[in-house]
Amino acid sequence: MNSTIIGIAGGTASGKTTVAKKICELSQGFGSVVVIKMDDYYRDLSDYSFEERKQVNYDHPSAYDTKLLIQHLKMLKNGIPIEKPIYDFILHNRSDKVERIEPVNVIIVEGIMLFVIPELRDLFDIKLFVQTPDDLRFIRRLRRDIHERGRSIDSVIDQYLSTVRPMHLEFVEPSKQYADLIIPEGGENRVAVDIIAVKIADILNK
Repeated sequence: MNSTIIGIAGGTASGKTTVAKKICELSQGFGSVVVIKMDDYYRDLSDYSFEERKQVNYDHPSAYDTKLLIQHLKMLKNGIPIEKPIYDFILHNRSDKVERIEPVNVIIVEGIMLFVIPELRDLFDIKLFVQTPDDLRFIRRLRRDIHERGRSIDSVIDQYLSTVRPMHLEFVEPSKQYADLIIPEGGENRVAVDIIAVKIADILNK
């Protein structure tokens, strides 16, 4: 199968998921599409206690099982189905469930660290970076983590100041130099999303 792999990177709560959904909708006419979240590839920490898992720096590249993600993307590219892990943010660990994903025409991967690791970065046919002001990203993350992930206000603020912000400045922000296209305003940037859809169609037609 002729698969195109698209990487969507950017800071926490920058709008990566929204962009992925918009591209997914526009790409349906070109064939089958799937979205994979890099967050599902956080390392399995079953050997850690719950309190120990809460202390892990999840905003560092080492927090991810990058080797497994790379292996899975190569398998899909070669027409082999995968059993994708599913991450449980409330437990701070992988769940005991997996999701079977069949090979598709368009594979969209989104995550903050996609362009930081060279072996992973090289797999993407199109690299997009979603650029959103820091204050908006923090507000979005605060709302999301409280309502969807069972976090307290203090824990979100503490994590943002101790790991999220410094790791963003050290790893995520510099990685945008590798992007083919930087998208301001995320999913609301219809012009950028339309351009990407045209590019995907061009790649698949070839």
